Amino acid sequence: MKSVTIKDIAKVANVSYATVSRALSGSTEIGEETRERILKICRDMGYTANYVARSMVMKETKLLGLIVANIDNPFMSEMAYHIEMRAREHGYNLMLCNSAHDLNLERNVFELLVSRQVDGIILVPSNAESYTNLKPLISKVPTVFVSENLRDLPESYVSVDNYRGTHIGTEYLYSLGHRNILYFGQRKGSVTHQLRAEGFVDACRELGIEPNLFSSSYPLSSVQAGSQMAKQIFASPFPYTAIFAATDSLALGVFAAAEEAGIRIPEDVSLMGFDNILYADLPRIRLTTIEQPKKTMATAAVDILLEKITDETSGYSHRILTPTLIVRSSCRDIRQG
Repeated sequence: MKSVTIKDIAKVANVSYATVSRALSGSTEIGEETRERILKICRDMGYTANYVARSMVMKETKLLGLIVANIDNPFMSEMAYHIEMRAREHGYNLMLCNSAHDLNLERNVFELLVSRQVDGIILVPSNAESYTNLKPLISKVPTVFVSENLRDLPESYVSVDNYRGTHIGTEYLYSLGHRNILYFGQRKGSVTHQLRAEGFVDACRELGIEPNLFSSSYPLSSVQAGSQMAKQIFASPFPYTAIFAATDSLALGVFAAAEEAGIRIPEDVSLMGFDNILYADLPRIRLTTIEQPKKTMATAAVDILLEKITDETSGYSHRILTPTLIVRSSCRDIRQG
């Protein structure tokens, strides 16, 4: 039995070959009514897309790869959603891979995506080691990093100004009367977390207060890490009036540990996070935090990648976006007593 082709669909639908291709790829360049009519004809005729044949003819697969360090991380799952939505607007589908903070697995899935002939790859890694790990492979396919700041490395990336984020967060806590602030984070490993710690430390010194940092070997994207760190701190006399967590996930862990210990937020201790994940705005939490503009970051990453795909002569693009303070109810003004 002869396979149904795009030309067959176009003939029945009385549209062009290109219009059928746009409908199948999810492009927003055609109307929703036309798309639904074409897709119904495809279903009725039993059409199955042959992406291998299409890629041989068009020299593209209309498929992008996305590698995230941990899909369980709410920040990364939100980023993945926005990246996929932006890719679809341009008629691309997305192949998602989870590296689970494992550099060997990250390399394996990168090679898998290259073997599947994706047109480009976006990475949301856990740290800058991913660049060194993947450097021999990056030349094979257009690549963009998201979230992790690669500083002066010769590759395209989109990040937020992490240093500025913790700096303005610390200034806000200071404006509420807090002088004993404890920062949950680390100054090693991820460039992102180095910059966040540096922003906190420098802000404290500029304000004339002692920078107090508490580090952990746990991943800083983990709720469990925040809980374990907070339990250690709450087990001893607690001189701090505020905790500034390097991520919202850490802050959620602190919130859980505080509740278990009978410590009230913000009455007994104020709490600030970083990322502004969806959970931060839950009624029982209402976390004051520093927002990473996730949708804007995703849009920029996809747009930069598509430019690299269509123009092989395009250079490296380093896009650093501005963070925003989101004030909710987890921080108390202690100047009022």
